[in-house]
Amino acid sequence: MTSTSVKSFARVASICHALSDETRVRLIERLGEGEQCVCYLTDSFKTGQSRLSFHLRVLKDAGLVIDRREGRWVYYALNMAGIEELEDLVRSLKSTASSTFKRGSCP
Repeated sequence: MTSTSVKSFARVASICHALSDETRVRLIERLGEGEQCVCYLTDSFKTGQSRLSFHLRVLKDAGLVIDRREGRWVYYALNMAGIEELEDLVRSLKSTASSTFKRGSCP
């Protein structure tokens, strides 16, 4: 994410929004263990399927999660391309911060 285009800012905002909720961060962590059926996630998170589906949709819209349907069940997994994009974003922020920080540079 080296470009500072409007599109990249919108992408950063989408990823940050997806990660701005504790439940969604916990979902990312859980999916790091491997693909999960939504029914198991619902049981594990002790919440309703509609509420969990909302969080999964936000993660999917941000490109961090993918899904696949098998019969009547939906399975979710991390989208590795999206996770790599997140890593690139953090790396870019770290690089920018370390290269532009100057002590005592206030006017």
